[in-house]
Amino acid sequence: MSASRNESWLRPAFDAVVMDDDGRACTDIPESACREEAGNFFRHVGALALSKTADGLIDPKLVLSWLILQVGAPPSLVGLLVPIREAGALLPQLLTAGALRRLPQRKWAWAAGAAVQGLAALAIGTAAIFLSGQAAGLTIIAALAVLALARSVCSVCYKDVLGKTADKSRRGTATGMAASLASAVVLLFALLLTLGLIERLSLVTAAVFLAALAWLTAAVVFVGLKEAPGATEGGKAAISAALENLSYLVSEPQLRRFILVRSLLTATALAPPFMIAAAPPVSALPLGAMVMGAALAGMLSSYVWGRLSDRSSRKVLVFAAASGGFALAMTYALAIAGWLHPLYALPLMIFAIMVAYQGVRLGRVTHLTDMATPEKRAGFTALSNTIVGLVLLAGGVFTIIAAIAGAIVVLAIMAGMTLIGGILALGLEEVQS
Repeated sequence: MSASRNESWLRPAFDAVVMDDDGRACTDIPESACREEAGNFFRHVGALALSKTADGLIDPKLVLSWLILQVGAPPSLVGLLVPIREAGALLPQLLTAGALRRLPQRKWAWAAGAAVQGLAALAIGTAAIFLSGQAAGLTIIAALAVLALARSVCSVCYKDVLGKTADKSRRGTATGMAASLASAVVLLFALLLTLGLIERLSLVTAAVFLAALAWLTAAVVFVGLKEAPGATEGGKAAISAALENLSYLVSEPQLRRFILVRSLLTATALAPPFMIAAAPPVSALPLGAMVMGAALAGMLSSYVWGRLSDRSSRKVLVFAAASGGFALAMTYALAIAGWLHPLYALPLMIFAIMVAYQGVRLGRVTHLTDMATPEKRAGFTALSNTIVGLVLLAGGVFTIIAAIAGAIVVLAIMAGMTLIGGILALGLEEVQS
């Protein structure tokens, strides 16, 4: 059967992007999905780039933390942003995976989740314009909680849809390319923040509305995927599905090791605030510089990490862990020596840890997608994300350690965690083989 018309004109661009595959036949998706792979590849890139752009524009660690203070909300609410975003996106998955498994086409669930995230972002932007003080802060927190829950649905479904519509030799390339494109847009936002050409509160509020539009557009793009109906017999009640997913910890030793590696490598995500706290208070690092460092790291490294993940996601996790451990160890050494200057050494170290963080993200997404069979992929994802969500919540203990012993001690612990994670990653299987 010949390829579809859309597939025909997209095929040259697809071949150019995956140029080293030399027309390699699909290895783990059906022939029908292989014929549609070029079109689906670019839909994945488009939808994921839009979603990741929205993530960067509404980043709770930086953007929302700044915004919630600007609208006069109590500073105590800032501490709720990251836990709500991370826990809300990860913890529910063990209970929702069974219900989502009943859907023969999970692209609809991902699109619905993206649309709800867009509506939640609209609520955040509206609150920033029309509300102030505690009312604005609580509204933003509530909208972020809805956004996080919608994101959890997208997270459960995405790897399953990706596994059905893109061959394992191209999945990391798609996610890496999307991350690089998104980083370029966020970098432009950071440049505008830094230049000060637009009043900062107006610019940040506009970015929140742009994030809403990006998520709503991503939902439309994702619905266009050519996804064949999948198995639904795994759909079960929430409790029974959760118990079955937990049983994978006993029956799947490679999944156990992967979750342990991923849990240790959460240090690359948790480290930046402590790196900033470890710097001498010479000057406050501006919002634009922080966003720019994260965006630049993503733009320069994501596509490379993604391409490497298609060859060996195991090695990407090892290399990302090694680079993250080195960045944290260097930050620790510079802080001890008093050389962690906020205006040059610190931004360089934050850039380095964000490069490692991008490698961890892309490596673990590709590894889990390629490691799991189609029947187990949703369960593996839900179990892994739920456990890592608990680990991220437990990461609050680092705040206590920093208050007692100092942020420098936390950096030393995180450097050790990252390096141990890299050593354990050596024992993961080469799932791309």
